[in-house]
Parts: sequence; C-alpha cells; structure tokens
Amino acid sequence: MTETTTSTQPPATESAQAATFDPERRATELAILDALRAVVDPEIGMNVVELALIKQILLGPDSTEIKMILTTPFCPYAGSMIAQVKEQVESVVEHDVKVTLLAERWDPRDAGLMW
Repeated sequence: MTETTTSTQPPATESAQAATFDPERRATELAILDALRAVVDPEIGMNVVELALIKQILLGPDSTEIKMILTTPFCPYAGSMIAQVKEQVESVVEHDVKVTLLAERWDPRDAGLMW
C-alpha cells in the first residue's frame, strides 16, 4: 500500500521568487553602505561600515531608517556621527532619513578586530 500526501501550498511561481529579491533595492542598500564609508569614527580612525556600527537599513517609499550603534555608550562624537550618517544617506536617497541609535553594545569582534 502506498501513501500519498498532497500539499495545500501553491507551487512557487517566478513572481513570488522575484518579490524576495529586488535588485534595485539591493543596489540602493549597497550605495548607502558605500556612502557611509565616508563617516569615520574619529577616535578609532575607521569608518562606520568597517566597524560594523550599521545594524539595519530600512528602505521605505517615503523614508529610510538607519539603525546603528556606537563604539561606546557615551561616545563624545555621537551627535556628529549621527548627523554625518543622515547626510550621507540623504545623498543617496531622495527622501527623509531617520537615524536610530540602538542600545546594543558594540563588540570589536564584529568588525574583525582583536585587541
């Protein structure tokens, strides 16, 4: 006796797969990361991308949000770095940019640094 199972899920279509990867969106994310390489942490001398301070890029139709962390909780350059991140991202996208600081602690190992 053979057992047959039927799936209630429709077969994956090409349009469903295309919705998971948007090349234009990815190109914008990469352009943002490239622009953010100009934002350097003055105490360490490395940019925010190399330091793995950028945690998330949320692209929306009318706004973009950058979620980031700092190398130290009370970084004296926080205001300047946030302003630079906002300015660099606005040079890529044509709408409002919000920069959100996360409470997550920075770990040098995320940037490949070992002291």
